Amino acid sequence: MTKTKTAEAAPKALPLNQIMDGDCIEAMQSLPDECIDLIFADPPYNLQLKGALHRPDNSKVDAVDDHWDQFSSFRAYDEFSQAWLAEARRILKPNGAIWVIGSYHNIFRVGAKMQDAGFWILNDVVWRKSNPMPNFRGKRLTNAHETMIWASKSEGGKYTFNYEALKALNEGVQMRSDWVLPLCTGHERLKDENGQKAHPTQKPESLLHRVLIGSTNPGDVVLDPFFGTGTTGAVAKMLGRDFIGIEREENYREIAKKRIAKVRRLDRDSLMVSTSKRAEPRVAFGVLVERGMLRPGEELFSLNGRHKAKVRADGTLVSHDTKGSIHQVGAALEGAPSCNGWTYWAFKQEGKQVPIDVLRQQIRAEMARPGEA
Repeated sequence: MTKTKTAEAAPKALPLNQIMDGDCIEAMQSLPDECIDLIFADPPYNLQLKGALHRPDNSKVDAVDDHWDQFSSFRAYDEFSQAWLAEARRILKPNGAIWVIGSYHNIFRVGAKMQDAGFWILNDVVWRKSNPMPNFRGKRLTNAHETMIWASKSEGGKYTFNYEALKALNEGVQMRSDWVLPLCTGHERLKDENGQKAHPTQKPESLLHRVLIGSTNPGDVVLDPFFGTGTTGAVAKMLGRDFIGIEREENYREIAKKRIAKVRRLDRDSLMVSTSKRAEPRVAFGVLVERGMLRPGEELFSLNGRHKAKVRADGTLVSHDTKGSIHQVGAALEGAPSCNGWTYWAFKQEGKQVPIDVLRQQIRAEMARPGEA
């Protein structure tokens, strides 16, 4: 009797756009290897608060004193960090990346464990709060910032960095590693049924907007293993990313579900961001000839008005005795070491000169809309 080959188990579907219930380490262990594009982690800060904190008028400050932020020792916190970071690295794709946010209480310990785990730190980003809580005891400086560590999965690993998009967010100036953004206040601060803060460390959507615009693309899968009230999920949904949240506190999960259900996903055109020229798909000049956008024998004119050349059937140009690509012919005619032929040559349409780059951009626009007629 011949043995039948055992069918391979189908890969388990990811719980996309869902909030997983339970411990973050156990939940990540249920996910397959290399399935996540980006992790944003806001782990417990282990604040080590000693006693209640009061304002000058003796009113009590709603500080972080929840059980989930308490560890018996630094060693216990380090072991926890080592465990969840190991699972995070396992489920990240080879070109994935991770952001971890923390305060001075924990970020240096977490950073060391990240390096021990094999992550490669790309930047530390200072989130400078424009409206920080004062230091009521007056014995230390006001804690006006938190630190985020951005790291790739390994040294030399590829990762998404939308440089031009972040530059556009910053009014055309290169984005720096110090971000001035306000804390959650007003309408953004979620409240419980008693009118109290729903979560003590709710992050502003502006922070996640900048992280996701800069280091993910539409359709990417973003995991937040400390989901809380769902800021990561809300921003991911709005920006056309898929999310997976992990949260063990039921009341936080319920608040996050209601919050995310109200979020409207942006349309495709709104999700497009600025890209570098190098990131745009390459289009050969010959494609314009093949598609009849320019015809063999048609004349091109230099935008400075000094030269002209004829298009040949193989996508090259000829001008007098000079033959070659749009770049080579332009450089030779100008006596220059190089020339960008796309911005040098133009064709005539209804008596007006039109740069040939217009035709290239038409093709790129079509390439960005697969499946459309």
